Amino acid sequence: MEKKRALITGINGQDGSYLAEFLLEKGYDVFGTVKRNSVSENQTSRLNSVYDKIKGNLIYADLLDVPSLIHALKISDPHEVYNLAAQSHVRISFDQPVYTAQATGIGTLNLLESIRIHNPKIRMYQASSSEMFGNSIDPDGFQRETTPMNPVSPYGCAKVFSYNICRNYRNSYNLFVSNGVLFNHESPRRGVNFVTNKVVKCAVEIKMGLSKELILGNLEATRDWGHAKDYVKAMWMMLQLDKPGDYVCATGKSHSVTDLVGYVFRKLELYWPDYVVTDPKFLRPEELEDLKGDSSKLRKDTGWSPDYTFETMLDEMIGYWIAHYTNNK
Repeated sequence: MEKKRALITGINGQDGSYLAEFLLEKGYDVFGTVKRNSVSENQTSRLNSVYDKIKGNLIYADLLDVPSLIHALKISDPHEVYNLAAQSHVRISFDQPVYTAQATGIGTLNLLESIRIHNPKIRMYQASSSEMFGNSIDPDGFQRETTPMNPVSPYGCAKVFSYNICRNYRNSYNLFVSNGVLFNHESPRRGVNFVTNKVVKCAVEIKMGLSKELILGNLEATRDWGHAKDYVKAMWMMLQLDKPGDYVCATGKSHSVTDLVGYVFRKLELYWPDYVVTDPKFLRPEELEDLKGDSSKLRKDTGWSPDYTFETMLDEMIGYWIAHYTNNK
């Protein structure tokens, strides 16, 4: 039986690194694209656990450079492509709206065209986002595949384009393209400019006497937070189905930023109001208040369910940063 091959764009990101580990455990040959970075030593730090297995399969490519995408497809000749590369920070999308539209939106179209030209039998997973819904919420408080999309950031707008162009290529060219509408998912590998890892890292620093305060924006916003390790499993499950489709992936439980801060500081035996201050510069020009996903379609069609809870996810992140600072004193 032929060994399966997968190409992951953005393999050195949070999701890409967990997906690479997952697919290697499944027996895949794993390839990945990385963008050229002037500090190459830091580029693959999230891949340390599997680097020796994939270092020969890392390919320089960019979603805005179609020849580089076709080159990556020729080298890897994949059965499955997971498009995880993007400008993925919502707040920064307001600072870099044009680049976000190009990388997160047009980049997906470039990849679809490259697949259509190289091998239309490739199965593609597109990383769609709960940010596409904006403040559009169904009467029961959830967002699902049928919820109208009304994004409130350049990032969300770019993701809606990607979502729709994937559906268009699926219908027009009979490509196997599935959209995973993933709600917020975190881990110790999350960028520290994202609120979960920012809160945990700074709280541990305060506990260890390395910092004195945590500066945040909107404390009332609520999010449906899950663990990235659970969500990459869902990506793979979507591509194993007989037919492509669009699937919300979420825990179905939401928590406020205040809930997040309160849990982390309590675990560290700290009283958070003594340390947390708010700064308007961390507010978005148009705020997204509530996100909570209904993943019943995904659970029914694939049998997916998360292993982590909100609390166990944060416990793991707290443990990671305590170990980090203990080992690097």
